[in-house]
Amino acid sequence: MIVATWNVNGFRARAQRIVEWLAERKPDVACLQELKVKDDEFEHDTLESVGYHAAIVGQAGWNGVAVIAREKPRIVLRELAGAAELGARFVTAHAAGLEIASVYVPNGKTIKDPEFRGKLLWLERLARWIESRDDETSPFVLAGDFNVCTTDVDSYMGERGRGTIFHTHEERELVGRIAAAGLVDTFRKLHPTEPGYSWWDYRMGAFHRKLGMRLDLIFASPPVATRIKDVYVDREFRKKSKTSGALPSDHAPVVAVLE
Repeated sequence: MIVATWNVNGFRARAQRIVEWLAERKPDVACLQELKVKDDEFEHDTLESVGYHAAIVGQAGWNGVAVIAREKPRIVLRELAGAAELGARFVTAHAAGLEIASVYVPNGKTIKDPEFRGKLLWLERLARWIESRDDETSPFVLAGDFNVCTTDVDSYMGERGRGTIFHTHEERELVGRIAAAGLVDTFRKLHPTEPGYSWWDYRMGAFHRKLGMRLDLIFASPPVATRIKDVYVDREFRKKSKTSGALPSDHAPVVAVLE
């Protein structure tokens, strides 16, 4: 079984690359973020052309999240309690035998920007929701773009990044509450020292210079985490398509392989 997450940085702009990824990698279920399209304008035909269906929470021009699978996912929740004003950033659905949440944490811009406080609020609401879940033994996955480097290893800046956006103690502490509530960071479980960068700026040749950050995470409940055989960053799809010329997102998909 394959579970994945990918910030596509615009569904319409990335439609061809998404179709190529689905056709080649064939995930059983995937979380998408930053769709940048309203619910009623989402092009379901694009996914259906390669055998996938989507449950989405969209927004024009910004944000937007989805869970996609072979069988149409059934939405459980469309917004995070107490954080709806920060946009379409959360959807939970049943798909492929899992309850799976696709999340897109606010960027925050800089630690002095008012949006940083909104980011911390959103993360606190997410942590609170995870902590309130009743059944820790159910098959559950939380995946998406967290916009946080949880440790120095997760960022090309290393210790130099401490205290800057994505690297603050406040951000890390809030994401840490998710793990403390019983969920497993699947990539870090298998690769404790590997950077695992999943995002690179389009500028300055960051991708080829390995100036990245690990922002895209797959958390899993213990029943799912024990089934994990591999977790990897699909760097090939951060590159321009060799066949169609389709341009990539600035994020690469993160893929978990389960027994």
